[in-house]
Amino acid sequence: MLVRYSQLDSIKVDMKHPVGFTLAELLISLAILGVIATFTIPKILASQQSQQRIAQTKDAASLISGAYQTAKQKGLINANSLPGDLTPYMNYVAMVTDGTVIDSIPTGTDTTCTASNPCIKLHNGGMLWFQNWYMGGPGPMYSYEMVFDPDPNNNTTDTADGPLKAIQFTQYYDGFLTTRGNVKPNTCNVFGCSNQPSSAMDPSWFKW
Repeated sequence: MLVRYSQLDSIKVDMKHPVGFTLAELLISLAILGVIATFTIPKILASQQSQQRIAQTKDAASLISGAYQTAKQKGLINANSLPGDLTPYMNYVAMVTDGTVIDSIPTGTDTTCTASNPCIKLHNGGMLWFQNWYMGGPGPMYSYEMVFDPDPNNNTTDTADGPLKAIQFTQYYDGFLTTRGNVKPNTCNVFGCSNQPSSAMDPSWFKW
């Protein structure tokens, strides 16, 4: 194919102003990306950690509820039942009674795993502490409770939720399970029927 000289003359390349980015423009772009990453990456990581904690805590709730239903079907639940009576029906790693400290609910203080109030180490990496007192109280049986505190990461130094706190589950005689912030009014245990719902007792990170 022949190209006329007039056509070549019309094809001009401006070598003084080449197409592309200058070093200064690239540095500015990288700086902007760095600022964006500084603000977004921690939020993404925090969201992932929160979702993991929620999943671990829901897993603990399922473990409690499943063990309770099994024990109840066997006719083993009554006013004198203890949370520890459910452990034969729980799949866990080990019983912990050596004074290991885990988180408590937001309104509480750190919890110690002892022989009288032991913890169990869960397969998902969390710990489950149970207040080993009797379910029964002076009120109606539907208001009787067992109390469990799962700490999803077993880490009292975590700074999330200032610092990360455990959640407390109430397992009722009738099979209903809920968080401490949503208990039935006048919930009963061996000490009486004084427990009331309080949202301050539920950590901010937990959602059903």
